[in-house]
Amino acid sequence: MVVEIHVPLLPTPGLPDGSYPFPWIDEVQDFLSDLEDQGEVEVFDEGEEDGDVYVFFVTGAGEGRLLTAASRVAALSGVPAGTVAVVSDDEAEELGLGRRVALPLPAP
Repeated sequence: MVVEIHVPLLPTPGLPDGSYPFPWIDEVQDFLSDLEDQGEVEVFDEGEEDGDVYVFFVTGAGEGRLLTAASRVAALSGVPAGTVAVVSDDEAEELGLGRRVALPLPAP
């Protein structure tokens, strides 16, 4: 099982001229790396741009834990609204094939 985290590829507003417009990409990668170091999830592959979204991949745990990690990504400061998870697998022929889950998840 792989959960794809689809983040709208939107620049961070209010950055100084000449700044990298997507600093949240590095922040998400660092966050997911920390979760991997803690044994929560595994980062399946490098994130990648896919049209108008940037996609991160997590695996190595049950669906609930993977979706919780995706929800935590969506709640990070600076991550654009509209982030969704796609529950898929490593055999999917293309990105975005699978069950879509709106993020962040509602509080239990």
